[in-house]
Amino acid sequence: MEFPKITNNCCVEVDFRQKNCGRQRTGGDVFLSRKLKEQQRVISVLSDGLGSGIKAGVLATLTSVMGLNYMSSFRDPAKAARSIMDTLPVCSERHISYSTFSLVDVDFENEVKIVEYDNPPVLVARGSEIIRLERSQVQVTRADREPVAISVADFQARPGDRIIMLSDGVSQSGIGSQSLPFGWGIEKTGNFIREQIEKKADISACELAAAVVDKAWVNNGGHALDDITCGVIYFRQPRQLLIMTGPPYDQKKDRLLADLVGNFPGRKIICGGTTANIVARETGREVHVMLGKIDPDLPPDSVMDGVDLITEGILTVGRVARYLEDRRNPETLNLNPATKIVRMLLNSDIINFVVGTRVNEFHQDPNMPVELEIRRNVIKKIAALLENQYLKETSIQYI
Repeated sequence: MEFPKITNNCCVEVDFRQKNCGRQRTGGDVFLSRKLKEQQRVISVLSDGLGSGIKAGVLATLTSVMGLNYMSSFRDPAKAARSIMDTLPVCSERHISYSTFSLVDVDFENEVKIVEYDNPPVLVARGSEIIRLERSQVQVTRADREPVAISVADFQARPGDRIIMLSDGVSQSGIGSQSLPFGWGIEKTGNFIREQIEKKADISACELAAAVVDKAWVNNGGHALDDITCGVIYFRQPRQLLIMTGPPYDQKKDRLLADLVGNFPGRKIICGGTTANIVARETGREVHVMLGKIDPDLPPDSVMDGVDLITEGILTVGRVARYLEDRRNPETLNLNPATKIVRMLLNSDIINFVVGTRVNEFHQDPNMPVELEIRRNVIKKIAALLENQYLKETSIQYI
């Protein structure tokens, strides 16, 4: 059994973090990403709707969806910007657009195109240094026929580069305070990002985005005066993860299962006690159950030499699917076996699933809860969520 070969020595990790203004349940900032496999491109859009709440969220969503669709179709940033500006409504009282946006288009040769309108400028960190981009101005016409300037830039990204997209809830955080009377500003935000990378050179996109949003939150005294959003695109060496669940259909393949664990060049998770016992028997290792802080709804995880995490099977995997589907931030959830898996998934780029096909009669009992789906269907659902919502690469092999 072989896993798909890595064809690119640099992959793109995309993630974001967000806090809504005040007590609004709906944010006025929207961050969306899309992977175009056939074109080998990743497009990300951060849009900031005028004001906050539902109205701002609807306008920001409209802008982000248009940005993704137009960039997918045109690839010409100026043409995409013209189409967006020609469609966006304009506030009749303040005579400003109802939404601003930042658009980043990355192809698999790491060529980057950036389009910006009225958002804080996109930052690019090369290593721990913030580099200066050469930007040009393109004149486009708004829906009210008023000409406005769109900023356009392009550059060739390198492994280790990070692109940071911000809403003005970040750059203006702390405004009016004694320490930041004019707000945090782009320069201070860039210095903070540089410090985070100096502290941890391989800090992930989700970790860096969370650090920026949390700092803006602190600047405001522990609340959000505006919607706060940070999106990060990180060019890094691919991180591989192996998830094995279920025993092989043929017991003669138990040794193959154990060899996969030993030879895999990345982090490894085993979901299922039977699967873990097979690997332990074939390798002569021992499985030790962790009886520390236990989640009342999930069996505890275990440890074994050569494996990063061992959990129970179908219950835990089903919870993982639910967390991913709800886009739950695992950092805000109680630490349990499922959140540990989600954290490892989000910090990986290529996830390989090996699914045993031996039927476990216990899970075919019609009296069991509905969410106990057949193992293979749950894994297919997780793989689809990782591909479509989190832009990961996945493979599924059955044994």
